[in-house]
Amino acid sequence: MNRRSLPAVSLAVAAALALSACGGGDGKSGEDDKIAGADGGGGSSAAPEPGASPEAERPAIKLPTDMKNVFEGGGTGDPVAEAVLRDSEGRINSLDEAIHTRSLERPAFGFYNTGDAARGAAVWVQGFYDDKITWTGTVRYYDRKVTVEGKKKDKATLSYCADESKAFNKDLKSGKVSDAVDGSGDSLVAYTTRLVKNDKGVWQTTDVYSKRGTSQCQ
Repeated sequence: MNRRSLPAVSLAVAAALALSACGGGDGKSGEDDKIAGADGGGGSSAAPEPGASPEAERPAIKLPTDMKNVFEGGGTGDPVAEAVLRDSEGRINSLDEAIHTRSLERPAFGFYNTGDAARGAAVWVQGFYDDKITWTGTVRYYDRKVTVEGKKKDKATLSYCADESKAFNKDLKSGKVSDAVDGSGDSLVAYTTRLVKNDKGVWQTTDVYSKRGTSQCQ
């Protein structure tokens, strides 16, 4: 895999690992940072339901210009499904912001991640810190499918695929970018995530399951 690999099992497995080693570094965003999703690549914001209380303001997320996430699909016409997609995009971008800034203390990380998903993501991001790397390139997210559950429509399952064939590790000290690898199938990852809508109207991801090299993402 080009980009530092996510575990090929549930990120929830990492919940047993201590988070004491996951304190952020002192890295800062560069001048070439951009607001993730500000270029229209993100999903549409869902319209508020009649009589609903104002939703929490989403924190701004800054990514460098050479770290790009492309989200395909959306525009389902279902405001609940679109809200799930929007906050899932925020979660993905929040992890990459934590990698870039060398800090898990960015507002978006705890805003979109909770429970086992937060603990597993912290362990994964910490791996970038330990290896003294970041990543560069583009990750494409596609075939996104939302299933809304619960009488209050406050739970959801989201499945999607990620194509990481154009994303590469980058050494922080030397700036060297890893070479492409043979076998593009290993760059495809299938995800299934669980989300719950909190009392502020935010769809937080609670669990993440992944499988690399899966045929369903061909």
